[in-house]
Amino acid sequence: MDDERPHRFSEGQGFDEDYEEFSLDPPELSVDPAQVDPVDSRVLTDMLDERNVASDQVDAERLVDVGLSYMGINRFEEATETFERAAGFADDDSVEQEAWVNKGAAHAQLEEYDEAVGAYEEALAIDDASEHAASAHTNLAYALWEWGRTEQALEHAERAVEVDPRFAQAWYNRGFFLSERGLHENAVDCFDNAIRLGMRTAGVLEEKAIALEEAGQTEEAERVQQQAEELREEAEQELVEDR
Repeated sequence: MDDERPHRFSEGQGFDEDYEEFSLDPPELSVDPAQVDPVDSRVLTDMLDERNVASDQVDAERLVDVGLSYMGINRFEEATETFERAAGFADDDSVEQEAWVNKGAAHAQLEEYDEAVGAYEEALAIDDASEHAASAHTNLAYALWEWGRTEQALEHAERAVEVDPRFAQAWYNRGFFLSERGLHENAVDCFDNAIRLGMRTAGVLEEKAIALEEAGQTEEAERVQQQAEELREEAEQELVEDR
């Protein structure tokens, strides 16, 4: 799979200008950073326990953003707990579904594919044709593939592009699965769709080159592989310049 973002998670709702990173509104949930780590998942669990905090006191969307912040610093275990809390407190189906999708992505980062599959299935049980359904389907396809359930993986990859034909990651995943099954020409079409939709990365181009080679289009495969290498060199140069 493309190693640049294999487990897609949502971008969240963003923070207000006066929002304090890793804090939770309302004020009753604030913590003293001198006494506890604000990103300690045990503190979050204590603060958000339903026995102590009424659901109308918790902003589930804000909790999703906290979970995404955990994802951004590779604290995936804390992220899974936070997203589960967000799903539990959400009174809006879209927010709950987003939380389940992100929980699955966090489990997948931990290679906990059983739990990831369960989270994605929870998301799809809410609505299998919503704005978050395509992400759920394509992430579920990846988790199933890693779990060895390849036939089901392709089914969900197909469903992802049906739900959202403009979802580049879904087209890439579909292409990858088709290529693995020997359907290389169909895979090339999928990779082309992903590239047209903005997913023009070295990883995607390399997978396209492999599919072209397997399909007998050697010269085109070499051309695409050269493009992939040029992209990697450009990315490396940018890193050097940034330093």
